[in-house]
Amino acid sequence: MPSNYRLTQWVQEMARLCQPDRIHWCDGTKEEYDRLMAQMVAEGRAIPLQKRPNSFLFRSHPSDVARMEDRTFISTPSKDDAGPTNNWVAPDELKAIMLRLYEGCMRGRTMYIIPFSMGPLESPMTKIGVQITDSPYVVCNMHIMTRVGTKVLRALEAGADFVPCLHSVGTPLAPGQEDVPWPCAPMEQKYISHFPEENLIWSYGSGYGGNALLGKKCFALRIASAMARREGWMAEHMLILRLISPEGHQYHIAAAFPSACGKTNLAMIRPTLPGWRAECLGDDIAWMKIGPDGRLYAINPESGFFGVAPGTSYRTNPAAMDTLWGNVIFTNCALTDDGDVWWDRMTPEPPPHLIDWEGQDWTPDRGTPAAHPNARFTAPTAQCPVISPDWEKPEGVPIDIFIFGGRRATMVPLVYEAYNWDHGVFLGATQSSEKTAATFGTVGVLRRDPFAMLPFCGYHMGDYFAHWLQMGDRLGDKAPRIFYVNWFRKDPEGRWLWPGYGENSRVLAWMCARVDGKVGAVETPIGLLPRPEDLDLRGLDMPPENLRELLRVDVDAWRAEIPDIERHLAQFGDRLPQRLREQLWQLQARLG
Repeated sequence: MPSNYRLTQWVQEMARLCQPDRIHWCDGTKEEYDRLMAQMVAEGRAIPLQKRPNSFLFRSHPSDVARMEDRTFISTPSKDDAGPTNNWVAPDELKAIMLRLYEGCMRGRTMYIIPFSMGPLESPMTKIGVQITDSPYVVCNMHIMTRVGTKVLRALEAGADFVPCLHSVGTPLAPGQEDVPWPCAPMEQKYISHFPEENLIWSYGSGYGGNALLGKKCFALRIASAMARREGWMAEHMLILRLISPEGHQYHIAAAFPSACGKTNLAMIRPTLPGWRAECLGDDIAWMKIGPDGRLYAINPESGFFGVAPGTSYRTNPAAMDTLWGNVIFTNCALTDDGDVWWDRMTPEPPPHLIDWEGQDWTPDRGTPAAHPNARFTAPTAQCPVISPDWEKPEGVPIDIFIFGGRRATMVPLVYEAYNWDHGVFLGATQSSEKTAATFGTVGVLRRDPFAMLPFCGYHMGDYFAHWLQMGDRLGDKAPRIFYVNWFRKDPEGRWLWPGYGENSRVLAWMCARVDGKVGAVETPIGLLPRPEDLDLRGLDMPPENLRELLRVDVDAWRAEIPDIERHLAQFGDRLPQRLREQLWQLQARLG
């Protein structure tokens, strides 16, 4: 047990509350991981995969398959501080509810204490957390997704601060009671709760993904975003990518997309443009601080990928596929007859027989997905074949370009650049995408997802927009350039207009040329668009009419979009920065 008084007192208090049979301090070693995984195999929770070394398949309960935004809470003393985009319950009320649930919730189970670091321990941007959980599945995932172990404990013993993260699956076991493969509580008892003023996370009832791996969205975004605002830095739902030109010039890009909208594919892009190379620095989270030279520097605080499996293939993301050769935890994928995993669009044709994500026989004529649409893989970042040698650089990398984007079948062009920082913040604040399987809700329905942070901002989003504007003021002429992309435009027959994937490097190259002042742009009501001749399309077999449509600004459609943007911004009331109101007025004026 460590000598950190605050930590030992908190663990003892939680042990008295949750009443586990045993307590285990995690050391982050391979031996610990292997022992817990062997235990879960023996208990029937994990299925070893014959085709992938040290890899395992888990199947969750059908009620526990995704983020649950309606069961996720930001608990601040004032409801207004949580804002209109978050679910709010007063701290005293929420704690009273959850303390009743936590009482005795770990009977019959082991309490695991996971000391973990978000970011390399030697980085000035790193933060430490300690998660208490009763799920060995969570422990093994946290081994991959964060830096767990005795080095973190030593930092805590030296006085490092930490974010307490309490988690339980919410299913105590009576003496002699047999466990189930995926324990979780009923939906109405699931709570993913954040107390940003205390830097505290309490999660109960779900064993899945970011609901249970509390270093992920809970710490890295919801709590960290509130910390970042107080401390003058940024915690963003962004990939980090290094693009290298044929001349060897490096450009660093941070990009925000809603989940399952191509973010991992872009993070691991293999450029098709001759002479260009790319390196992945992170696929999901960027923590950014202004460096001594006045530029914005980013680190990836995670050490693993928690990626959406369906749609990932050698055609769409060969680097991700090569990352998954072994040492991977798969969740809710289908199982092949020869002991491998499969998911939708992994291969051109599905196998003739599978065991689906619910453990049932499956054949292609079933008409249901073999893998859950939100099936996931948890894989070590270090295994990615295109990972940058600087991905753990303590000081981070300097960001040149921000990209926002979403999944829009119509109207939004392939790419355009913001006129200035305030306009770029407006683009991020009004970002929109058609819903995907990563969240509950109707697939295909449009929703505004500002900065891809709608489910993840730990405070009032109007204040979040103001923080972005303030960061721009501090950065001045050293601020990154801001662009907006849409890889998902379709023609009236529903065919993709842009090939996407590695071909997106052509769009990224135009952005880099804009940063260097090497190419011009066309002024339009919505922003600066490429001139057709400035996009390098050598070797790309694409009809000219596709490019014309991809770069067309439909003024009437944009005018029709204005009322929805107005409704979206109106919800933030008097906390919406006046500078964003002015951006809306300027857009309306340009549209005429």
